[in-house]
Amino acid sequence: MLSVILTVVAKKLAIRAGLVAQPAEDRYHRMVIPLGGGIAIFSTISIIILTAIAVVKFLAGPGYLDWFGQSVTIHTDGFLSKIGQLVIILFVVLVLFVLGLWDDKKHLSPFFKLAVQFAVAIIAAFFADIRVELFIESKIITSLLSAVWIVLIINAFNFLDNMDGASAGIAVIISCILFTASALSGQVFVGGLALVFIGALSGFLVFNFPPAKIFMGDAGSLVVGFFVAMLSLRTTYYHEAQSGQWYAVFMPLVVMAVPLYDFISVTGLRISQGKSPFIGDTQHFSHRLKKHGLTDTQTVLTLYLATLCTGLGAIFLYQVNLAGAILIFIQTVMVLSIVAIFETTAHNDKAAD
Repeated sequence: MLSVILTVVAKKLAIRAGLVAQPAEDRYHRMVIPLGGGIAIFSTISIIILTAIAVVKFLAGPGYLDWFGQSVTIHTDGFLSKIGQLVIILFVVLVLFVLGLWDDKKHLSPFFKLAVQFAVAIIAAFFADIRVELFIESKIITSLLSAVWIVLIINAFNFLDNMDGASAGIAVIISCILFTASALSGQVFVGGLALVFIGALSGFLVFNFPPAKIFMGDAGSLVVGFFVAMLSLRTTYYHEAQSGQWYAVFMPLVVMAVPLYDFISVTGLRISQGKSPFIGDTQHFSHRLKKHGLTDTQTVLTLYLATLCTGLGAIFLYQVNLAGAILIFIQTVMVLSIVAIFETTAHNDKAAD
């Protein structure tokens, strides 16, 4: 509800401040749309997390939280121990939000944006433990590898923000799947962050689903990408005591199949055409589907369905044997192959016309 209210407020403020997306050749929309969605998403996440910190920090001692019951108070000490990490996370999110807001207004150099993204990703990985630790003991190496993953996902969701409801809706679906995985692992802290993030995006999606009345802009997509990357890195996939199946660590790749497919395919197309991969155009996955005759709503629902098809199987990766894991990977490839065939057919039909 907070996200819904703040999105309405942000929409009005964006229009007054001239923070709007103008129609252009490299954009699919043909109307002036306010870009205040990122303000609402960032504000909602920050307000909820800061409120939670204040409540637990100042009310835990005297016993004011006892009326929640032992199922809540048992986690008080654990939450207090995570406050330092939360502060770093909020700092990183703030930097990305300001960077995105600045880019929405001034259109910054892509290399400058990448430099800032890598800097905050390394800070998050090294100082807030937003990193993968499996099979590698060196904190420096795991931090660098995790930073690369964070920047990759940030840009994948930035690329996905090319059609009404695409980036936010896919992020909600993926976060729900990661929440399920964290819940199965008993990760209350990670699961709680996932729910806050899902709520913030859902309130915005009310106004961003086709036809969109507001866009998130880079101020939103950079924050969204970071949170998805963070949840994917903090969720535990490897349960040695339960199964010892190492291939469960590939769950994030399976869950992120659709965003990564869009990122890799559109980057490849731009490079093959001699264009910079950082210059926007209308060659994204969603645009290529729309050229087949789908409406905006049908296109974004197709993206959601593809994400669900790949993501749901990923939940069971840590429970299945090697043969089951192979089947899940094959299913993921098959879903993406169907999409690729559909796109190719659309291209051929257009050429025939």
